[in-house]
Amino acid sequence: MVGEYVCTLSEELLQRAKEEINEVPERRADDIEHIRDWLKHQPHITARLDDWTILRFLRGCKFSLQRTKEKLDMFYTCKTLCPEWYKNRDPQDKKIRAILELGVLLPLPGYDQLGRKVVLGRWGIYDPRKISMDELIKSVGIMLDVMMDVDEKSSITGMVMVGDCTGLTLQHALSFTPSHARKSLFFWQEGYPMRPKGLHYINTPAAFDTVFNIFKSFMKEKMRKRVHIHGTDMESLYRHVPKSVLPVEYGGTNGTIEEITKYWIERLDARRDWLLEDEKYVVDESKRPGKAKTSAELFGLEGSFRKLNVD
Repeated sequence: MVGEYVCTLSEELLQRAKEEINEVPERRADDIEHIRDWLKHQPHITARLDDWTILRFLRGCKFSLQRTKEKLDMFYTCKTLCPEWYKNRDPQDKKIRAILELGVLLPLPGYDQLGRKVVLGRWGIYDPRKISMDELIKSVGIMLDVMMDVDEKSSITGMVMVGDCTGLTLQHALSFTPSHARKSLFFWQEGYPMRPKGLHYINTPAAFDTVFNIFKSFMKEKMRKRVHIHGTDMESLYRHVPKSVLPVEYGGTNGTIEEITKYWIERLDARRDWLLEDEKYVVDESKRPGKAKTSAELFGLEGSFRKLNVD
């Protein structure tokens, strides 16, 4: 068996998996093997074939075998078409390290009251004149990929994002182009086995609307309904995300930003070989049965966005 899966879930979570995402423990190994065999027969995909990687995609697709195949194909396709985000993902690279040390994106210890992973994004904390949007997205991707690989519980319960927009300026807004918005949201919605359960924005300045309206235009309707904008009202946030899961700096009791940042940098260093090896898992469009996929086809911008005005 390739990288055999060992279940770490409680009985309660196994029951949730059965009810919410159609996971049947007695059938799990057969479903994984079915997908692994399918991947082996795709001439254009070089994929990870271990149990856990395949299981994450099955869970993200509620155990629909057809949807899992489509999502895996799209995942490796998007990775290949976005080398600026998926090549040279070394957490010890000087530029990436500097971004990671800022703590732009931090999965918080523990889980919220519904068992979901809470991830804190501090979107105004970096200098857009020194850090490009592609460098930022690459660094965020490194963090999310390692988090999803080490956190089995969230593959069942999903995750919640808290976006702190303190310090967000027009310069930040301009660096996040419609192309970045479309590509990143397409990839995360169509290619990733994520289960996003909520997006909460706090400390939103005027520049936020410019960025968010671009971003929202590419969101699926289901995701739009899960967006909450709290402004500076922290009590409003606490009704959704308890203080017990938030850092001290946000009125919580869950450690400091510095401690959480240090913890994750150590985790990323420990997974450095895995991240570097990840580059080889891609597609070769010249070997794809049927028509090759292109960036223009998947990420091509609608004409209306070429005329987008920034107020």
